[in-house]
Amino acid sequence: MNEPIEAALFTRPPALSAEQEEQYRELGREGPLVVGADPAVTTAAQPTRKNSLHLTRTATHQTLQRVSTKGTTSFAANAGEKPVTVSELAGIHTREGFKIVGFTPGAGEDPREWSKGKKWFVTVATSLLCLSVALGSSIITGDMTGPTKEFNTTQEIVNLTVTCFVIGFGIGPMFLAPLSEIFGRSLIYRVSMFLFFIFTLPSALSKNIATLVVARQIAGIAASAPVTNVGGSIADVWEVKDRGAPMALFSGTLFIGPCLGPMIGGWIGQRAGWRWIYWVLFIIVGACWIFTFFIPESLAPVLLRRKAEKLRKDTGDETYQTLEELERLPFTETLKNALYRPIVMLFTEPIVIFMSIYLSFIYSLLYLMFFAFPIAFAEIRGWGDGLTGIAFVSIMLGIFTAGLFVPMNERKYAEATKHGSFPEARLYPMMYGAFVMPAALFMFAFTGAYPWVHWIGVCIASYIFGFSMILIYVSANSYIIDSYSNFAATAMAAKTLMRSEIGAMVPLFVNQMFHNMGFQYAGLLLGCVALAIAPMPFIFFRYGEKIRAKSARASQLKRFVPGVAGEKA
Repeated sequence: MNEPIEAALFTRPPALSAEQEEQYRELGREGPLVVGADPAVTTAAQPTRKNSLHLTRTATHQTLQRVSTKGTTSFAANAGEKPVTVSELAGIHTREGFKIVGFTPGAGEDPREWSKGKKWFVTVATSLLCLSVALGSSIITGDMTGPTKEFNTTQEIVNLTVTCFVIGFGIGPMFLAPLSEIFGRSLIYRVSMFLFFIFTLPSALSKNIATLVVARQIAGIAASAPVTNVGGSIADVWEVKDRGAPMALFSGTLFIGPCLGPMIGGWIGQRAGWRWIYWVLFIIVGACWIFTFFIPESLAPVLLRRKAEKLRKDTGDETYQTLEELERLPFTETLKNALYRPIVMLFTEPIVIFMSIYLSFIYSLLYLMFFAFPIAFAEIRGWGDGLTGIAFVSIMLGIFTAGLFVPMNERKYAEATKHGSFPEARLYPMMYGAFVMPAALFMFAFTGAYPWVHWIGVCIASYIFGFSMILIYVSANSYIIDSYSNFAATAMAAKTLMRSEIGAMVPLFVNQMFHNMGFQYAGLLLGCVALAIAPMPFIFFRYGEKIRAKSARASQLKRFVPGVAGEKA
C-alpha cells in the first residue's frame, strides 16, 4: 500500500476523455457503457416517432447498446455485432435522409464557446441558487422554540420541519433530473424555485403545525433541483480541464449555506420572532426565482433541439434532426431508469454502499451540529440564539481552510497519476480526514459539555470538524465519480438518496440523545463511530482495484509500478 503509485494501465476505457464527453453531451447520454453490464440500464428503446420519415430507416434502428472498445466509444445494435461510433451513427442517419443538426464552430452557439464572463455568470448564478437552498434547510433552526410554544407541540414534531425538507433533497432529484434532460435546465430552475418560493409562504402564515410540516416537505422537493442540476450546468459550459474552480465554488455553497442558516436565523428569531425567519427566507428565495430568468439555457441537446426546430420551421424541411431526437429514450423509460438505477447500485455495488454510508454519517453530523450547538452554547453557557448562531463561523472557517488545500490535493493527484488515472488516488485527503474527524468529535464532546471550559475550545473542535468534513466529502465524491465514470450520475444519485434520507432522521433523535445520554457521552459515541469507520478509505485504497474488478459497472483501472514486471494486483 505504501509503494509509489506512478502510472496506470487501462484494461477498459476509464472516465470520458474531453473528445468523448463532447460527443456524448450532444446525445444527452452519460457516456460509454459496457455490453451486458446492466441491460436494464444500457438498453435504449426504439425511436417512438412513427411518421413517414422513419419508414426509410433500416435495421440500424434495432435497440442500440452503448459499448466501449479500447480507445473508441461506440454503439452496437446488439452485443457482439460490429460497433458503430458516434460519428458513424450520425452518418447512418444522414444516409437515411436526415440532416443532422450540430453546433456551428465559432458561432457562439455552443456553451463551451461562450465568453469567460458569461460562463462565470452561469456558474455564480446557479451556485447562488444552491446557496439559497442550503440556507433554507437550516435557517429555521435559529428559533425552534417559537413554533413549539405557539402551536403547543413538542420539539420533536417541530424538528420535522427540518427532516421533511431534507427528505425532499433525496426524493426530488429522482424526478427532476430526467425532466431537466427533456425541458432544459433553465426551465427546471424557474419552476422549482417558484415552487420553493410559493410553498415558503404557507410556512410563514401557518396556523398549525401540520401546515408548517407539509409546506416544508413540498418546498424541500422543489428546492432539490439546484442541488441536482448545478453540477450539470457547470459541466455544460466548462471544459473538463477548467472545472476545478467552478466546482469548488459550487461545492462550497452546499456546506457554507447550512452554516449560515443558524447564524442568520438566530438573530432574526431573537429580534423579530420565528415567523420572520420564514418571511426572510421567502424574500431571499423570491429574489433568486427572479434571478433564474436571467440564467441562459446551457444543456447541449436542448439547444440543438431548438436549433433544429427553428430550421424545420424556417425551411419547412422536416429532415433537420438532432442525434438526441433520433435516439431519444421515451420519457417513461428515462423516468424508470432514473428511479431504478440508484436503488440497484445501492444494493449491489460495494463502493457505492460503503461510501454512501460513510458520507451519510458525515452529512448527518453537519445537521446534528444545528441542534448540538444550541445545547452547548445556549443551554450550557447561557448564550442567546443570535450569539449561538455566530459560533457556526468556526465550522465555516474550517470549510474555507480545507478549500485552500484543494489545489495542493489536485497537484498530488496529478503527480500520482501523471501516466494515467486510477480512482484510488482520490482517497489521499479522505485518509487524512478520516482520523482527524474522530479527534474533532472527541474534543467537541468534552469541551462542549462543561460550562467552565472556555467556549473557544468548542469552536476549535468545530473548526477541525469543518476542515475534516470537506476533506472527506470532496475526496469520497471524487472517488465515486472516478470509480463509476460510465455510471457516475447514477452512482451520485444513489449516494444523494441515502445521504438525504439518513441525514433527515437526525432531528428526530438528536435532542433526546444529547439530553438523555449526556452531552459528553453522546459526543463520545459519535467519535467512536467515526473512529470505527475511519479505516474505510484505507481499505478501499488497498483493495479498491479488486472490488472494481468484480463489478460490472465500475471502471476497470489497474495500477502498475514502472520498472516492476507485470501489473500490480
